[in-house]
Amino acid sequence: MLEAPTFVKPAIGKNAIKEQELALADNTKPKVFKLKAQLLDQGRTDTVLAACEGMVVRIKVYASGGENELHAHTCEDHTFMILQGSGRFFGPNGEEIELGQYDGILLPRGSYYKFFATSKEPLVMIRVGSPGPKGQKAPLRIDMAGKEMLGDSKENKKEPVIFREGAFFGG
Repeated sequence: MLEAPTFVKPAIGKNAIKEQELALADNTKPKVFKLKAQLLDQGRTDTVLAACEGMVVRIKVYASGGENELHAHTCEDHTFMILQGSGRFFGPNGEEIELGQYDGILLPRGSYYKFFATSKEPLVMIRVGSPGPKGQKAPLRIDMAGKEMLGDSKENKKEPVIFREGAFFGG
């Protein structure tokens, strides 16, 4: 029988996201998940909600003003769907677009992009990627020079996470 959805804590630390993904990657049964995340006053969090061989589903939270740096994923197609707040997405040639609640963007593997949270409220997004973690090979993320860029690195504008006490997105 399917298990009731539960709140999953975010992956904090260098290898935590990959560990969360790999723990779920062999899943061959339906997986129920809850769209709930703690809001932030600073930084960003990434929480793996479900994964299987061919797909990974995460909920991402960025504090207002939070951002990342221009990068591409070498072997993963992925999409972002905004649930709360807004963000400005940028391409490698100066392209930019503001996306808000219920907007989304599809990024085929190799697409260079970056974004930052533009709303006063935290940016909350669902991120779905394919293939799953076992189908991806290093380097997973590269900068414009083709060098590996870790998601939780200073080069990718990582800041310490400060949770907003008692404030959550979702049920």
